[in-house]
Amino acid sequence: MNTSKRLARAIALICLAALGAARAFAVPGDGRPLVQIALLLDTSNSMDGLIDQAKSQLWNIVSETGKYSRRGERARLEVALYEYGNDSNSVFSGYVRRVMPFTSDLDALSARLFELDTNGGEEYCALAIRRSLDELDWSSAEADLRIVYIAGNEPFTQGLTDYRDSGKRAVRMGVTVNTIFCGSREEGIRTGWADGARITGGAFANINGDYRYEYVPCPQDDRLSELNRRLNDTYIAYGEEGEARKELQEEQDAQAENLNREGFFKRAKVKSSGSYANSSWDLVDAAASGAAPLASMPSSELPAEMRNLSPGERDAYVARKQEERKAIQAEIAALSAEREAFLAAGRQNAGAEESLDRAMLDSLGNLAEAKGFVRGE
Repeated sequence: MNTSKRLARAIALICLAALGAARAFAVPGDGRPLVQIALLLDTSNSMDGLIDQAKSQLWNIVSETGKYSRRGERARLEVALYEYGNDSNSVFSGYVRRVMPFTSDLDALSARLFELDTNGGEEYCALAIRRSLDELDWSSAEADLRIVYIAGNEPFTQGLTDYRDSGKRAVRMGVTVNTIFCGSREEGIRTGWADGARITGGAFANINGDYRYEYVPCPQDDRLSELNRRLNDTYIAYGEEGEARKELQEEQDAQAENLNREGFFKRAKVKSSGSYANSSWDLVDAAASGAAPLASMPSSELPAEMRNLSPGERDAYVARKQEERKAIQAEIAALSAEREAFLAAGRQNAGAEESLDRAMLDSLGNLAEAKGFVRGE
């Protein structure tokens, strides 16, 4: 990438970050059942393993959450991200920072996760929960699923905010708080983590904060990698931010693969599903959703290869990319299922994984069922 392109991309991503606090990553309600998850991560010095889990396991969490539906409609997932306990943040904020508001923009969420590092600190769990309750745009629909997941390894009672007050506020808002302690179950109970969940009817879990997915090579891997590259070629960037967002997509592929190839293949699976949508910058998704009608789009917002095409030729170009994408996504989904079956056969005698994604998904299943959601495949 030449210097001018790097500069343009950097400026575009800075603009996206600035807009994110207000609106850039919001997706208008489309009538589908909604699952909102606020993920609150301890980013103090001892939490490098937890942050790596969040980075690599995000795609499994999204993949599994995307299987839930109600009355035949697939759920739409929104995730918000907070960090707490990091001395790099202001003392006046209680070392709590909203990294991203609720979003369905998974590439932007992944990018923010990969920006996190550890430092400090003073871990004020109750304050982090209170901030997430006050600052986020929580759904007011009783049928929607609203969850806070908070993970860390210091006493839940630290700070001036009483965790019981935060819990009671969550109950009034219809938000369930699930707590995940990085350490032994006994210590998590003794230091208030179990009680913090109990107040809201949530679940308490303990995990191994240093757990890592073990990458096991599978027969499907080479083909899946090739299909993922071909899938990226079906995206047609449009508008001022399009090229920067397309580069961000490829960057997050590389980030996931470099951190843990297992997470990369989970990401490829998500990209084959309806959970991964990019209508704000991709013409194929925009045309399918009606977010940006192609017929009324100025030529200046189109990619260079489409600007001299007639309206009919533009429609045909997008339609070809859409059909190509559908075929690739179907093959990725089928191969991902084969890959998971291959891995499952080798894990028959393996113990339970004390990992962030398992703790989240186990509790999510119970809460989703109580709200009338059904898990599909």
